[in-house]
Amino acid sequence: MTALNYHSPLLASEKVFRDPVLDYIHVQHRVILDLIDSQEVQRLRRIKQLGTTSYTFHGAEHSRFAHSLGVYEITRRICDRFVRNYPIEKDAVNGWNDKERLVTLCAALLHDIGHGPFSHSFEGIFNTDHEVMTEKIILSPDTEVNAILTKVAEDFPEKVASVINKTYPNKQVVDLISSQIDADRMDYLKRDAYFTGVTYGDFDLARILRVIRPYHNKIVFQIQGTHAVEDYIVSRYQMHMQVYFHHVSRGMEVTLERMLARAKHLYQRGDLLLTEGFLRPFFDENYTMQEYLRLDDGVLTTHMLEWQKHPDSILSNLAYRFLSRKPLKSVRFDPEKDKDLLLNLEQLIEKAGYNIEYYTATNSSYDLPYDFFRPDDADKSKTSIELIHENGDPVELSQVSDLVASITGTVHGDHRFYVPKEFISQQEYEELSLFEPIFKEFKQYIKNGSLHHPENNL
Repeated sequence: MTALNYHSPLLASEKVFRDPVLDYIHVQHRVILDLIDSQEVQRLRRIKQLGTTSYTFHGAEHSRFAHSLGVYEITRRICDRFVRNYPIEKDAVNGWNDKERLVTLCAALLHDIGHGPFSHSFEGIFNTDHEVMTEKIILSPDTEVNAILTKVAEDFPEKVASVINKTYPNKQVVDLISSQIDADRMDYLKRDAYFTGVTYGDFDLARILRVIRPYHNKIVFQIQGTHAVEDYIVSRYQMHMQVYFHHVSRGMEVTLERMLARAKHLYQRGDLLLTEGFLRPFFDENYTMQEYLRLDDGVLTTHMLEWQKHPDSILSNLAYRFLSRKPLKSVRFDPEKDKDLLLNLEQLIEKAGYNIEYYTATNSSYDLPYDFFRPDDADKSKTSIELIHENGDPVELSQVSDLVASITGTVHGDHRFYVPKEFISQQEYEELSLFEPIFKEFKQYIKNGSLHHPENNL
C-alpha cells in the first residue's frame, strides 16, 4: 500500500449540500468531495432515480446523484454514532472500527455509479448490467473515480468494490450498504416518498439511527426500537405496492422495452440509421466502458424524438406513445388459470392489425417485504434483521413483532397483461370505430380490472 497522496485526508473546513430530505449533507473528507466532483458521479445527475415512475407521479424527477449523496450522508451519520457510542477500543468484539469509515463512505457514495438510463428496461434489451459496470468504473484506470481512490492507496479501489459486491471481510461495513435495512434502502424510501408526494415511505429515520448498533460481525438494532423497525418494514411494503409496482409506471416501462426492441430489430435489419454513435455500440452489443458512460436519460430521449418520425409505423408509434404518455394498459391475470384467455386476446389484437410481439406483454412484479435467514436457502446473501435485548441476547425481528411476522416469507404483487390502450379505453379513440366489434369482444374478457371467461357473464 502507498501512503495517502492527499496532503490531508480531511478538508480544511466542512462542505455542505442542502438536501430536501436530509436537510444538510456534510462532506468532511477530500476524497469524498473529489469523488462527488468526478465526471462519473456527475453523470448521475442526468439519470432519474425512478425511471418511468415520473410519468405516474410527476414530482419523481429526482436523480441518482441525489440518492447517492443521501446514502453517503445516512452512512456518515451512522459512522458518527458508532464511533461515539460503540468504539472498538471499548469493545473489541462488538465495537466499530472507525478505520473502516472511509471505505464505507466511498462505497455508499459509489454504490449506484454503474446505472444507465431507464436502467432496468435498457439492461433487458441490451444485456448490460449496472452492478458489473459499477465495479468496472471503480476498478478501471481510465476513470476519474479510480484515480481519486488510488490516491488513498493502490488497493483502495478493490476494497471499495468489494464492499459493494459484498465480499469485503468486515460484514458490518457490507451490512451498512446492503442488507434488509441499510443506508441505501433508508434513503430511497424517504427520498422516493418525498418526491412522489406519498406518505407511505415516511418512516422514523431519526429513531432508527438512534437504535442501530454494531454487534459481532453484523449490524443490529436495540430492542427499544422495535416499532421504528416495524414502521420501516411496512413502509417498504407499501412503497412497493403503491409506487414501485404501479401499473401505469410498469406500462410505460413495457412500452419503452418494446420500443427499444423494435429499434434494435430495425438496426440489425439495416432499416435504422443511427446518425449519432451513442447507441450503435449497444445495438451491436460490443461497447466499451467509456461508451457506456456517455449514456444518460437525455441521450435516449433524443433518439426517441427522432424515432417518432421514422417510416416504420411500429417504431414511430411506440415512440409517440411513450413520449406522449399513452402507454400500454393492463389487466390482472392468473398465469396458471388464464393461459387460454391470453391466447384468445392475442388473436383479437392481431385481428385488429397489431403486431403482438410489440403491442402485448406480460409483466410480473413481486416483492418479499421481509424474510428471516434460512440456512438451506440457495440465496445466502439474504440477511435477517436482529434486535438486541438489554442483556445482549439477540432475537430475530419476526419473533417479537406480530406485525412483521404476518408478512414474513410472503411475496406480494401481481401479474399483468399489457395491451394497446385503445382496447381498454376505446371511448378515447373514436377514429378506430372500424374495430369496434373487436374492442367489444375484447372487453368481454375483462371484469373489475382482471381477466375472466366471457361465459361467466351469463
